[in-house]
Amino acid sequence: MKIAEIVQFLEEVAPLSYQESYDNAGLILGQKNWDCTGAILCLDSLEEVVDEAIAKGCNLIIAHHPIVFFGLKKINGKNYIERILIKAIKADIAIYASHTNLDSVLRQGVNSKIAEKLGLQNLRILSPKKGLLLKLQTYVPSQNLETVREALFTAGAGQIGNYSECSFELKGQGSFKGNAQSQPHLGQKEQRHYEAEHKLEVILPKQIQHKVLAALKQAHPYEEVAYELIALENAHQEVGIGLVGELPEAQDSLAFLKSLKQKMATDCVKYTHIHQPKVQRIAICGGAGSFLLGAAKGAGADVFVTADYKYHEFFDADGQLIIADLGHYESEQFTIELFYELISQKFPNFTVHKTTVRTNPVNYL
Repeated sequence: MKIAEIVQFLEEVAPLSYQESYDNAGLILGQKNWDCTGAILCLDSLEEVVDEAIAKGCNLIIAHHPIVFFGLKKINGKNYIERILIKAIKADIAIYASHTNLDSVLRQGVNSKIAEKLGLQNLRILSPKKGLLLKLQTYVPSQNLETVREALFTAGAGQIGNYSECSFELKGQGSFKGNAQSQPHLGQKEQRHYEAEHKLEVILPKQIQHKVLAALKQAHPYEEVAYELIALENAHQEVGIGLVGELPEAQDSLAFLKSLKQKMATDCVKYTHIHQPKVQRIAICGGAGSFLLGAAKGAGADVFVTADYKYHEFFDADGQLIIADLGHYESEQFTIELFYELISQKFPNFTVHKTTVRTNPVNYL
């Protein structure tokens, strides 16, 4: 198996276009055309993880956090990042990171794994992303409408939330006149032709536009296909940061916080004043999520589960919800389990290991 096959699959689950502008997800070190001997899964690709990969004969590390986040001008081993890269290069080990793009997917993402651990239902994105959707408009002879529509659906267009095969059509009349070199499907070259046509519209995510356009051109009978792609400001309801969901039943607030500590396998949960006896709607964001507090309040959450809150930021709960800070590593630790499930189910005969290295830089007494 080539590294390219694993990369392609991971980027189908969490496209790189979903990552935040500051991020550096993707194949950071190595080449896609390398044969892959196995993978080590981790949150952080530390030196000890590279050693583990060498010991287990794996030449790919799949991490949540990118080891290279900012530009490097020199690689001479003066810090832990450079030492890791040097060791991995010497051992021909590739490093791949799936970070905020994996945070941003509604299903099979970092936050959906947290939601699974907490038993949340009715999940939806807390802060949906904008600028990820396109509207395709094309014009099709009436007799070819269903063939073209089916081709677009098969290519992945027409998905809106829980609904698939969504389209709009409007009947009209088109005209065209081919030149001497044309090969018109209908009418005669160098003569104006009128044809009953349908305007067909579908919505699609940007990352599949090339696939959808290829399907359109293959299914469409015309030599030259008229179409328009229009960028939409609509929020993508299945892509964005954070999730919100509900517990099956309202729980005693303190009992929920105790169960949160147990289910998330953490030694400490820092939380704000309990101002209500029961909670049910829970907002979550793995990693640093204080910037989503307004969205959590707007969603009517009773509790906001996240990490990396600063002292004064806890006051921002302001009696409207409970902020529960798990710690960064603790909130994202089950991403390793997520990686394992995704890859082992897709490639059942591929060697994949969860790291045995505890990469959390924070210790507790």
